Amino acid sequence: MIIGTLSRYFLKRYAITVFWFLIGVAAIIFLIDFSEVSGRYSDAKGSSLIGVMLLTLMRLPLILQQTVPFIALFAGMTALIALNRRSELVIARAAGISVWQFMFPFLLGAFLLGVGSSVILNPLAAIGQQFALSQEAKWGDSGSVSNNDVPWIRQITGKDDTIIGASSVLENGTLLTQPVFIHFDSDGRIAYRQDASTAKLQDGYWVLNDVIETRPGQKPLDLASVKVRTNLKQEFLQERLAQPDTVAFYDLSNKIAVAHSFGISTKRLETQFHSLISMPFLLVAMTLIAATVSLKFSRFNQSRTVILGGIISGFVLYVTTVLVKAFGSSGVVPPFVATWSPVIVAMALGATILLHQEDG
Repeated sequence: MIIGTLSRYFLKRYAITVFWFLIGVAAIIFLIDFSEVSGRYSDAKGSSLIGVMLLTLMRLPLILQQTVPFIALFAGMTALIALNRRSELVIARAAGISVWQFMFPFLLGAFLLGVGSSVILNPLAAIGQQFALSQEAKWGDSGSVSNNDVPWIRQITGKDDTIIGASSVLENGTLLTQPVFIHFDSDGRIAYRQDASTAKLQDGYWVLNDVIETRPGQKPLDLASVKVRTNLKQEFLQERLAQPDTVAFYDLSNKIAVAHSFGISTKRLETQFHSLISMPFLLVAMTLIAATVSLKFSRFNQSRTVILGGIISGFVLYVTTVLVKAFGSSGVVPPFVATWSPVIVAMALGATILLHQEDG
């Protein structure tokens, strides 16, 4: 009964700390991003203060999701240090409760935070990112930023060999913004180039709007609309151009299966899927790291060196996770290995340090 009551109390304290960290970090992100977005789109046609605020709000879940590991780290350190300074952990130890018993509520809280990040925050981030990309495309060039993740596509339709690129992809791959169509002749030389504001995929052709057509040795032509034949299907483009950030957690497994059926590489989608699955365990690892630097009793002042060491350790774990995730997305490392190996190593290392500190 004592352990159950104490566990609920610790879990409540941890939940309150996480809540205030989430509110504070979200407010800071909103203010910084609002300042950046408003400056970028201040002269954009059709933009307004309400629109900029809505765009910033839609971008917020994706940015907030990236800070969740640090929120788990700092919330764990803050809650444990506060309990230590009030001697509550000392009393728990004196009552015969082991470190693993009173750490269980914090680890459970971190695990639940990770589950919430994957199944609630991630779908909101995917929806918000789709809306943000669509809104940025509507506001035009003044604020658009080239997306290096958008691949170039090659289509061969009859005798027409064309390479297609774009700055961003909207509407599940059927709408390209600032597309470039480079056409080649039968000898493999560039025949002409078409730059447009948008390209919409229809049944059997692309519709290019506001086109500038350039041919070697000729003046560029301004055309209101041009149709380019294609044999690309919408289903293929949806999988080929799908960005992991715009795919909700619930849809990832289906996206991976469909992409496999088209013979498209699924490394990035698989890495994103395993990253979301491993998120609860990553936050548990962050909490274990927080415990290793926060459980030593200090009535008035916790060692700044020890706290700084915990922050650096958490930062190194996060950077390592992101770096190895990039290797998994590129296919250098299998996605499963890329996402799970840093988490497992960090959990084992944190548990080992706690065992050494508490149990000798």
